[in-house]
Amino acid sequence: MAIEIRDGVAVVDGVPRVLVTADYPYYRDDPAGWADRLRAVRDELGIEVITCYLPWRHHQPQAGTAPDFTGRSHPSRDVTGFLALCHELGLRVIAKPGPFIHAEVNYGGLPDWVCPDADPAFEPLLDARGEPARWADAAVPAGRPLPAPLGPAFLARAGEWLSAVGKEVLDGAPAVIALQIANEGVYTSGSLPLTAYDYSASGVAFYRDRLRAWYRTPAAYNESHGTAHAGWADLWPPTAADGPLARADWGRFHAEYLAEVYRVWTQAVGSGLPVLVNLNPPTVPELDDWLARVRPELWGEISYGFTNWMGVVSADRDAHARYVIAAKRAPGPNLEENWGFSELYDPAYIDGATSFHQSLLALAAGATGFNVYTGVATSGWTPELDAARSGPYPDCPPVDAGGAPTAKAPLVRALARFFAVHGAEFLECAPVRRDAFGLYLPYAGIAALSGQDEDAPGCGRPLRAFHERMRTRGLDYGIVDLESVTAQELAAYRTVTVPGGPFLHREVRDLLAAYAEAGGLVLVDGPVPELDERMRPCAPLTPSAPPPDMDEGLVVHGDADAFLRSHPTRDVHYLVVLVQAGNEGPITLRTPYGMVEVVAAQGGGGVLRLADGQVGDVVVRGLNTYLDCAVEAGVRLDGVRSGASGPGDLVRIDGRLV
Repeated sequence: MAIEIRDGVAVVDGVPRVLVTADYPYYRDDPAGWADRLRAVRDELGIEVITCYLPWRHHQPQAGTAPDFTGRSHPSRDVTGFLALCHELGLRVIAKPGPFIHAEVNYGGLPDWVCPDADPAFEPLLDARGEPARWADAAVPAGRPLPAPLGPAFLARAGEWLSAVGKEVLDGAPAVIALQIANEGVYTSGSLPLTAYDYSASGVAFYRDRLRAWYRTPAAYNESHGTAHAGWADLWPPTAADGPLARADWGRFHAEYLAEVYRVWTQAVGSGLPVLVNLNPPTVPELDDWLARVRPELWGEISYGFTNWMGVVSADRDAHARYVIAAKRAPGPNLEENWGFSELYDPAYIDGATSFHQSLLALAAGATGFNVYTGVATSGWTPELDAARSGPYPDCPPVDAGGAPTAKAPLVRALARFFAVHGAEFLECAPVRRDAFGLYLPYAGIAALSGQDEDAPGCGRPLRAFHERMRTRGLDYGIVDLESVTAQELAAYRTVTVPGGPFLHREVRDLLAAYAEAGGLVLVDGPVPELDERMRPCAPLTPSAPPPDMDEGLVVHGDADAFLRSHPTRDVHYLVVLVQAGNEGPITLRTPYGMVEVVAAQGGGGVLRLADGQVGDVVVRGLNTYLDCAVEAGVRLDGVRSGASGPGDLVRIDGRLV
């Protein structure tokens, strides 16, 4: 199996594929059970690609010893044997060596000996107050300081770890098809405020290096910012009291800082494998911070991916908005969807309907794959690895700790099978979207450092308002980065809504003016910019009048979200229906073939293939035991109904009921 990532899509042996994966934390299980659990993922879940972290602290617990990848010091460290077993069973692997992994592992998977408290040679990561950023867990509830990623000592030792993984684990391991670097930012920190890091000496040095690259001379910096600094050493990270350009610079620094950490860690592995990352979604208060930091356009060949740990989207509008924004920010797979944890997160996950709904929402919003995290319950790890739990981990996955399939397994298998059959065609179909939101990310940096100043320009508030307007109208939308989007990409939309503020890059202004001249509508949410990025007068945009609110959403009756994708050359469409937790009764939807009625469980949903005037293959969830909901899942078009014969799911694949 040869894999590459093209524009966020996994291309396997030359064929685009919805990347369906399941995580199995081998290091938490008895190696005697590895083969049985891997067979269960393959045969019971129908999944051929395994994801797994490689915990640094597990494989190299002592600073003075080489990493153990063969099990010489403990059988569960035999990751080379695990990968060989995957290959023998016909499974492929996305390896995730961190160096920080979270995964409910002590100190996030970092070895204790890189902690600045244990060895002062490791520079601590600092926040805006000069306090060390700490990682708290059951092993050390008060938290331990985290090492600065670009500090020389940690950079060297993390590089040695990653290089060892590349040479001793990945080279010569045919099962491994891709690599994931880091976890949800650097230290599960992708959604934290911009004031949370990095104010360490190495972080400030990188900030000044970036300023030098952007402005070339202190004089040019002073001219743009209205300051009088004698040299780069006089420049410190800005606060809310500094001017808007300085705050925008700090946001831009964060974006390039994340890109630099990803770059050096990827380079340290030294592998030619495709590389992905898994950003955690934004929080509501820190949406601007996340937008400023997460700029996939800067990552080169490193591909975007994201995770979901944010609540139940069928019942929580904030969680829904965060989830959709993460899925739309850039094309890429959902690399961790919670299918296994109920006790640790939310009791709604006890039923597969919750994870099914969210996996489909990600795909409908723009994701190119989904992950079952974790696919298998495990037991048997030591307190040095995880001091909080004794097992099983997790509590309600599709395969239990004994290797038996649970009630979630048939639903996972149906979804995996549907996209194995139709994934390439699903990706060929274009989402039906006429409107876009244009990110102008200097405003995100300004807002992130503006404190309670609601008059400061930003991206987060207008994007969230735009999302809610579109969702209320039942319309899908796109998100574009105005500093990198092409004129051709922008021309695909009828309207683009941009945040208002005092200034705008001249190139962005010219792009939007040309778009409007060609017939596109530019809607400005806030003041119309009159200055360029150097605060010089610039011809202002002429905002368009909003179009008449004539577009009709897909949902005619019922409380649900719906998304449509249509093939550019064939009469083929995919309809995703996502039922809200409080819905009662059938959902009626507009489709290219007229009205379609879908019956699904509360908090559930379905995916339908429509072709040649008929409803073809479908997967519709009819049960949600958490909400005590059981219906006969079904689909009706032109009076013809396909449905379950009793309370339960409707699964039809390759024209056959399953």
